[in-house]
Amino acid sequence: MTLEHGHSAEEIRARLAEDRKPSYVRDWVYGGIDGAITTFAIVAGVVGAALSSKVIVILGLANLLADGFSMAASNYSGTKAEVDDHARLREIERKHIATAPEGEREEVRQILQAKGLSGDALEEAVAAITSSDETWIETMLTEEYGLSRVQRAPLLSGASTFAAFLLCGAVPLLPYLLGVESAFLFAVVMTAVVFFVIGALKARWSLASWWASGLETLSVGLLAASASFAVGYLLRDLV
Repeated sequence: MTLEHGHSAEEIRARLAEDRKPSYVRDWVYGGIDGAITTFAIVAGVVGAALSSKVIVILGLANLLADGFSMAASNYSGTKAEVDDHARLREIERKHIATAPEGEREEVRQILQAKGLSGDALEEAVAAITSSDETWIETMLTEEYGLSRVQRAPLLSGASTFAAFLLCGAVPLLPYLLGVESAFLFAVVMTAVVFFVIGALKARWSLASWWASGLETLSVGLLAASASFAVGYLLRDLV
């Protein structure tokens, strides 16, 4: 059986010494799926309503820019709120350690007791953790508040979402921008491929197989598109 990494003392030391880097996979998947779904939903809705291809291009491009920026801004603000909250809690713990160190030591003691430590081993661990304010604070942030030690950069989160939204959201519009025949059929096939590829790539960070993850994302996308087409079709006589 092939393992993901080695377990010799040197390999472990080198791996633990590496800087932890935040992952922006969530932002890419979020932006890519939403971009493809919302843009194709516009295409499907307009086709269902039997409107002009020019309407598809106009609404599709407007969606790419406006909705893409809106999502990026929302993701930026949400991520920044998480980062700000992390900083706020860090300062709270720093203040509590300075003003009520024994109470904070008791918190560490009870956290370690819950993990199974007791006796001399428990007291030695408490003393080791509380010997450094930074280690102490990081322990409390992780164990008391459940926060990750690695924080995503708000600007990179927003930019990742925007880039993925534009890239994947442009796919359903390409047949109409290029003026190909049977543009809607091409848009359906190309968008389905995008959904499947996003899901397949997402499987790298999950236990699901690539094909199962691809089919799941494809199903979600097609369901949203079908609903939009149905709404457009039912309301076609109102336009």
